[in-house]
Amino acid sequence: MKKIRYYICCAMFALMTASCNNALDLVPEDYFGDSNFWQNESQVSNFMIGLHKQFRDNQFQFVRLGEMRGGGYSNVDRQATSLNELPVIEQRLEETSSGVTSWAGFYGPILQINLFIQKVEAISFLPETRKNYLLGQAYAMRAYYYFHLLRTYGGVPLRLEAEVLNGTTDAVLLRKERATEEEVLAAVKNDVNKSVSLFGSQAAVGDKSQWSPQAAYMLKGEVFLWSAKVFDITADLAEAKTALNAVTGSSLLPNFANVFSYSQKNNSEIIFAIRFRVGEAEMNNVASYTYSTFNMNGLHYKDSTASAGVGNFLVDPLQLAATNSQQVIQRYGYTFELFQSYDIKDTRRNATFYDYYKVNTDVKPFVATIKNTALVKFLGTIDANKRYFSDDWPVYREADRLLMLAEIVNAEGGDPSPYIKPVRDRAFAPATDPKPFVSTSKDANELAIFAERSKEFVYEGKRWYDLRRMKYGSDPMVFKASGNPYGVLDKTTQGYRILWPVEAAIWTNDPLVKQTPGYNTARPQ
Repeated sequence: MKKIRYYICCAMFALMTASCNNALDLVPEDYFGDSNFWQNESQVSNFMIGLHKQFRDNQFQFVRLGEMRGGGYSNVDRQATSLNELPVIEQRLEETSSGVTSWAGFYGPILQINLFIQKVEAISFLPETRKNYLLGQAYAMRAYYYFHLLRTYGGVPLRLEAEVLNGTTDAVLLRKERATEEEVLAAVKNDVNKSVSLFGSQAAVGDKSQWSPQAAYMLKGEVFLWSAKVFDITADLAEAKTALNAVTGSSLLPNFANVFSYSQKNNSEIIFAIRFRVGEAEMNNVASYTYSTFNMNGLHYKDSTASAGVGNFLVDPLQLAATNSQQVIQRYGYTFELFQSYDIKDTRRNATFYDYYKVNTDVKPFVATIKNTALVKFLGTIDANKRYFSDDWPVYREADRLLMLAEIVNAEGGDPSPYIKPVRDRAFAPATDPKPFVSTSKDANELAIFAERSKEFVYEGKRWYDLRRMKYGSDPMVFKASGNPYGVLDKTTQGYRILWPVEAAIWTNDPLVKQTPGYNTARPQ
């Protein structure tokens, strides 16, 4: 059989111990041939660790695809820094400015998962329960990648086998046209159902930083909710509800900020999170959501009406430039309107944002001329006088489960209050919710659920997908309409933009791939 040393090395890059890295340097060149791998449980388990490391490497891509187009990002340069990805934020995507390239880079991980599934399904040395658990993780992970591709591009090429690793190297034979959206959805459903079936009644193995039975149920709930509302398969509402109700053992933490605290990893609210840790990995992009340290000094106040002297100007209030840390540059910012949408007593406001103001010092009391926010939700920890952005990033948590259930009940014509109330009560604890949710019309309820999700899941990669899935009237909430304050696209002129374009290099290299309908292209569609 053809040696696959190169491809195994690509997957094994993720094995996160020094001893393994040394082994990669010392083994004979042919060691990673197909006949030398997949021989014991340690190799299989380490490959799965590698897949999760690769999954972690895509954390910011999940944010980019799931949130940047959702209307919560600011396009205003407030600190004399260069804002990144404005075409994405401002809905100006085109074939020549596609926002992301190479199908978001997800086919590399999918290839490795396909290899894992193929090899592990064929082995006989693993106990059946262990084998099923590992395959359950693989099928859930592949479903998650394809679910992102479906919500981003609609139809995409479906690659469910490790063609290259099986010896197919002819570029012509590897060409593949885009499957339909319905076909991709069917593949995602099949994978997530397979995952749930393989996990069976097994309890989670290890901590919450790997795919687990509970995470697979959360994914199934989200997939079937999308199917019910975007594809109008109403029967899938019941499937989604059943899946979400099958998630057990999670509960809201009393304090919102503690959900993301470095010292409280694996807490009861987390169902599945991407793991970051000092000395292992950082969520470095969070720094780009804070402030430019060299543009902070001597220019801003915490209180926009401050009347004190120069000595109270902010220098580095979040300690971003601690010893040994590099200067931080703000590349992304949320709108000040999003910050203002929180009730002042909502504890999520200050646990998510730090607001600060550039002031006119010629006027007393000082008057704010520019209003800013820094993201503090994933600020990490200070270790040895250096800040590390190493909080975990939740993929699924209890608040998400509750608010998806609220959305399902609302779609069924019921009262979503029992699912919204715990989220709001926690937001205002220990005080009382000043404006308790009261169920009225389906549209009003949907807007209220979206508002809670917008405040609850900042930087968790959900808002754009929420806008696409949730309904106002008969249309997705993403479209502007009277009474809907959250729409970001005009249905008549921009309706096609709910899907992303692909860059010309894709269909140049693979003539079978057509451009996303609606985008101008020199190539016939």
